[in-house]
Amino acid sequence: MNATSSSALAFDLVIAGAAMSGATLALALEHLTHSGLKIALIESAAPEKKQPEDDTHSIALAFGSCLLLNKIGLWEALSPHSTPITKIHVSDKGHWGFTNIQASTENLPFLGGVIALSKAEQIYLETINKAKNISLFRPALITEIHREIQETTLTLNTGQTIKTKLLVAADGGRSSCCALLKIPRVEHDFHQSAIIANITTSKPHQNQAFERFTEQGPLAFLPLSQNRSSVVWCMTPSQATKIESLDDAGFIDALQKEFGWRLGKILQTGKRALYPLCLRQSAQLISHRFAVVGNAAQTLHPIAGQGFNLALRDVMTLAQNIAHSYENKFDIGEMVRLQAYRKQREPDRNATVCMISQLVYGFSNASPLLTFFRNMGLIGMSVCPKTMRDPFLKRATGRFKGL
Repeated sequence: MNATSSSALAFDLVIAGAAMSGATLALALEHLTHSGLKIALIESAAPEKKQPEDDTHSIALAFGSCLLLNKIGLWEALSPHSTPITKIHVSDKGHWGFTNIQASTENLPFLGGVIALSKAEQIYLETINKAKNISLFRPALITEIHREIQETTLTLNTGQTIKTKLLVAADGGRSSCCALLKIPRVEHDFHQSAIIANITTSKPHQNQAFERFTEQGPLAFLPLSQNRSSVVWCMTPSQATKIESLDDAGFIDALQKEFGWRLGKILQTGKRALYPLCLRQSAQLISHRFAVVGNAAQTLHPIAGQGFNLALRDVMTLAQNIAHSYENKFDIGEMVRLQAYRKQREPDRNATVCMISQLVYGFSNASPLLTFFRNMGLIGMSVCPKTMRDPFLKRATGRFKGL
């Protein structure tokens, strides 16, 4: 439901940020506690007046993420709008190394799915509006945070005051909540930018995704509906600026040269967007009556599409811990409860961030020795026993025990 100025301003939980991570946390708790917790969602962005006709941004969901969304009743609404990935072709441009990852080989119905961000957000908003115990404040921004032993008091730019047991920041890579609480952030510039666009090709993608490593950075094609593919093209900032300035024909020619002809001729491109790539991490996942999830916790390089999938594991772990506290009549904002969340999430978080950084630098390096070993690694993925591939593939497809 939507909140108004007359709404009761006392909540069990307040979530700053109503994009995918924040909205998933709210809906997970609505499901897991059977609407037992009173939840406020605070979103600074005003709602879109209409759904964009050409949605440039898409979300790649790993198979394990789809299972998690199914547990909280969201996958049923999302799946009709998701294009499944059944095969991934990974190659190193100009070299002999490549590998194919197939759902059938891994005994999975699919490896993941791709859904337009605007469609996913529309479904989330419709579900939130039907929820019994979620109040949405939009547009609104938290301007003050005052923490006491038993509760936290929040002041919004609308003049409203909210009291809560726990505040969760899901407000993006430049989290204003973390800034207000002076929680430091670690940033690392990858010296790359990404251009994203949706393209149409002459050959059907047949639910196949491509990850092509180049000297400038990785290039990914993800399958979409209507024989389109979502392109994420990473390169140096100077090259990205040059490519972004091209007209559609020039962009298509440059992309065709870099990607090749595996999908035939690139026929059409939609609108393009460009953004710089860096790693941003919150130095703390928890503080007094405060937790961090999503891009507020870590913003990753898009290589291997792990960003939202890691965020979803954070969200579901926190939701399960909060639901457990609620069921046992514990204080959901107690530090001992938050410490359990931190201990559960840090190993996966650190391992994923490390893997992403190694992939970025390992495949963006022209060293002959490193080139040899990474191509041997790609070949090895195709020929080594399944037991040796499993740890990597389980992380890539988001399958983790305990979630």
